[in-house]
Amino acid sequence: MANFAFQNQHYLWTIVCSYYSMFYISSAVLYNQGYKTTDKIVHKVTADALIVFVRNKLKKKLISDYEEAQNDALAIMKADEMIYHFDKEREKRGRIQYSTTETAKQSKAKTSLERAREYYKEIYELISH
Repeated sequence: MANFAFQNQHYLWTIVCSYYSMFYISSAVLYNQGYKTTDKIVHKVTADALIVFVRNKLKKKLISDYEEAQNDALAIMKADEMIYHFDKEREKRGRIQYSTTETAKQSKAKTSLERAREYYKEIYELISH
């Protein structure tokens, strides 16, 4: 959906769809782990829960795979980057949806689309292990 929106120059919807793809895959991962994020501030709760989940999952992996600590350290940096991108997209979606002109949205939309693709790939790899 985000690709379609971007190709048709609907930049706000590219950002919204990109963010929500990240939000829903995160919610699904958390739900799969037994956490259901329902609250008035569900987006922020999901972001906070994701921090705990991703870091705990990676911490367990570090303990069990000590020989691969160097690669895992890179994974932690990647996890922090993923968390940062998720939170920035959450903030950007709100800011752009309510206070940015259409012409200013294209580059932000492209960044959102790229982040959503990378985020999905990384989350999928994380839950596959």
